[in-house]
Amino acid sequence: MARLAIASLAVGFCGAAFAQGAVKSVHGDWQIRCDTPPGAKAEQCALIQSVVAEDRSNAGLTVIVLKTADQKSRLMRVVAPLGVLLPSGLGLKLDNVDVGRAGFVRCLPNGCVAEVVLDDKLLGQLRSAKTATFIIFETPEEGIGFPLSLNGLGEGYDKLP
Repeated sequence: MARLAIASLAVGFCGAAFAQGAVKSVHGDWQIRCDTPPGAKAEQCALIQSVVAEDRSNAGLTVIVLKTADQKSRLMRVVAPLGVLLPSGLGLKLDNVDVGRAGFVRCLPNGCVAEVVLDDKLLGQLRSAKTATFIIFETPEEGIGFPLSLNGLGEGYDKLP
């Protein structure tokens, strides 16, 4: 199983800031939202999709794809609900194949955040896959699946400034 590389980069936005930013465009099931972080000189944009669990309508997950302000890195940031079992991390399956896990890097008032460097391999896998499911755990035995639509991800990513 391939390991997802965890980003150690600090960037200025959390999920809540992007979720409240202005919608610039819609690409399939994804939105490009932009906002200016406090102290930043320029607006920063991200590709965003929020989903609910397959079997729990009260559990939501937000996936944020962005280029860092210096344009040197690409990140996929996932904001999971509070109460997630942190040691189990965040799992990702593409077309029902386990791609890997990423650890949670911090928890904020609106949820716990996992960050993954979006390298060429992972971006290619996301572009070509038909289905994606993120998995979090509330207990070591109880995983919760969040189906994510990949419709529009490639087009939206290509439009990110």
